[in-house]
Amino acid sequence: MQRVCMGKLMELAQQDSRVLYLTADSGEGGLDRIFRMNFPGQSLEFGIAENGMIAAAAGLSMAGKIPFVYTAAPFLAYRSYEFIRNDICLQDMNVKILAPGSGLSVGQLGPTHHTTEDLSALRTLPGLLVLSPATPLQAAEAVRTAYGHSGPVYIRLGMTGEKEFYDDPYRMTVSGNDTLRGGKDAVAYTTGSILEEVMEAAELLGGDGISLKVVNVSILKPFASEALREDAARFKVIFAVEEHNIHGGLGSILAETAAYRGFPLRVYPIGLSDTFAEGYGTQKEVRKENGLDAASIRRKIREAL
Repeated sequence: MQRVCMGKLMELAQQDSRVLYLTADSGEGGLDRIFRMNFPGQSLEFGIAENGMIAAAAGLSMAGKIPFVYTAAPFLAYRSYEFIRNDICLQDMNVKILAPGSGLSVGQLGPTHHTTEDLSALRTLPGLLVLSPATPLQAAEAVRTAYGHSGPVYIRLGMTGEKEFYDDPYRMTVSGNDTLRGGKDAVAYTTGSILEEVMEAAELLGGDGISLKVVNVSILKPFASEALREDAARFKVIFAVEEHNIHGGLGSILAETAAYRGFPLRVYPIGLSDTFAEGYGTQKEVRKENGLDAASIRRKIREAL
């Protein structure tokens, strides 16, 4: 995801000198150097000073610039929360937050570097558009969408190696809810790069005689409820699969929407159940240890049905 995001960002920077790239010791080395080499006057490095970077981005926005801030997701979502709230959202600044390393994508560094509560915290901030791309093409489109949006944006990104499930050229739908697989027995809503595990689980369930519909949600706030209304009328239970704590994430969004809109449905969450992730290793290894791999998702859906 990071490479395509950088490619899209450099494309925008070439077209619009107001686009700036702000980093805080992101550690991406080659990607940062490529941007600085091509756009030395549109790049700023803050070192390990995420809060200062967010504050500076707000000031640059006031001066008519379009800052894209980029560093590890946990340091943005948690360490800089107050600055995102007060300097950006409270004043409706045109700042775009690119947060790589979401979910368990930095599994080798352990729970301090996981980002599994960011949606719970950030979606409560008024005026913040929250995007959660699942594939490289979606990530590039999220950057383009953020650029075209007037106001603050948070983009939840994975790292590298995500599978592609969309065709090029791709444009994000207005609702942000894409049906990637039809099904008649059950439906799973998902968001972010765990989509690949859900799609594999759907294949496995097909071998069990269970037809699973898969809906990928790329715009978490504002959440478009029309698809959920239709699925509530068709299915007894809607599964919410996410690489995030089940409290406050996608499952909570679906349950809240159903309660507020009066949809008759039951939401079955599949995620981290009020716990930090256990284990160290690759993203796939940590997913498996925490019951978020395709086989575990398949088992949980079968048991619930």
